[in-house]
Amino acid sequence: MSCLPRLGFPAASRWLAAVVILLSVLGARASAAETKTIICLGDSLTAGYGLTEDQAYPALIESLAAHDHLAWKVINAGVSGDTTTGGLHRLAWILRAKPDLVLIALGGNDGLRGLPLELTRDNLVRLVEQVQASGARVCVAGMLLPRNFGEDYRSQFAGIFPAVVKATHCPLMPFLLVGVGGNPSLNQSDGIHPNVVGQQIVARNVYRFLLSQLEPAFATSMATTPVYAPAR
Repeated sequence: MSCLPRLGFPAASRWLAAVVILLSVLGARASAAETKTIICLGDSLTAGYGLTEDQAYPALIESLAAHDHLAWKVINAGVSGDTTTGGLHRLAWILRAKPDLVLIALGGNDGLRGLPLELTRDNLVRLVEQVQASGARVCVAGMLLPRNFGEDYRSQFAGIFPAVVKATHCPLMPFLLVGVGGNPSLNQSDGIHPNVVGQQIVARNVYRFLLSQLEPAFATSMATTPVYAPAR
């Protein structure tokens, strides 16, 4: 027995067309609901200093996800020169986007400016805790300082990031610029900011790391190359 209403052909056609439109709208809403929003909160390394925004790693990660048929919206919240204190000042506004995950890639400028290590550590803890309180997931990307800062200070600075994740129980990507930092061929003339190819390597590494957090089953099904290995 048909569940369609008894309508004349023109009316039935209009009714069916309306059903199709409604289903399309609902499908679009479902797809939108399934989209994961990721915010990269960082400094010039994230902003893509010296490059266009579409050459910075957040935009490249979104492209990599699209290639793998993953609905990710990746927002670049990088500001050149930003510190962990600046990140705290911006965080409430950033969280209005209701992200699924926030990657915190801050601290490098704190170290370059010689700010107290305790301040950087405490700020990062506060950043992580505020993101967690919002209901979003959060990850931290570690940073290393150039060798001319002295081994003791460099070591103490590098230890901030494991200490933060130990205190907050969030995942850590040990070094944002692994395979890129210190390599002249992958950085701009200042020796600090990745060039186009360097950003591409950063994007691949961060993408694999984020996959392990957001799509673990998919991540394990990918090639078994190390997560942090530079692309060849």
